[in-house]
Amino acid sequence: MKLSIYDMDKTITKKASWTAWLFFYARREAPARLLLAPLLALPSIAFLMGFTDRKGLKQAAQALMMGRRVARARVERAAEAFAADFGARMELPGALEAIAADRAAGREVWLATASCRYFVEALARRWGMETVIATENVWDGDHLSNRIHGENCYEMGKLRMILARLERRPEEVVFSSDHISDLPVLDWADVPVAANPCAELRGIAERRGWQIRDWRQATASYPPSSPRA
Repeated sequence: MKLSIYDMDKTITKKASWTAWLFFYARREAPARLLLAPLLALPSIAFLMGFTDRKGLKQAAQALMMGRRVARARVERAAEAFAADFGARMELPGALEAIAADRAAGREVWLATASCRYFVEALARRWGMETVIATENVWDGDHLSNRIHGENCYEMGKLRMILARLERRPEEVVFSSDHISDLPVLDWADVPVAANPCAELRGIAERRGWQIRDWRQATASYPPSSPRA
């Protein structure tokens, strides 16, 4: 098996999805919760001061903007609408071309993101990605909880979740990301691709000879030609 794994936020999309999702859901399903938006500053400050981690920040933000327990039907309805809206406006042409090229070459194509599975899966379907590695929320029967099961799919957590999903090492792994937080997965991959990279990741990619891609425009320069030495 040859495998291509993509980060999502700012790799496939122009902007990050998490805050956009929270406000989209509130506007569509629970408008009164928009009045609570200023309170998002509290968990954000707690995170910046080191009193909570990214997992705690996500749980608190979701509780404010969605509630602690939300019916599955409402979540799924909003997620499909979000994928159609956010996906259409934010997906990058070059990223879609790269995904299509991977699929045409017979590669398995996975999505690995710190965003939450319950809304990410609708975006993955839009892009034809069947396997999603993402932050997992706890479901209480047919109700979504704001609580996160296990770890946030970020940094080493993302690599651990990818490895847990694999039965064996693929013949070749291509991993594409924009951000330095994905360095553990980029180091593990056979073909690391810095896609629309932040300044810090671009510097590392240049020093290490990794492939650098700008997917903000359609391009014919994909897929990567060969694994690194």
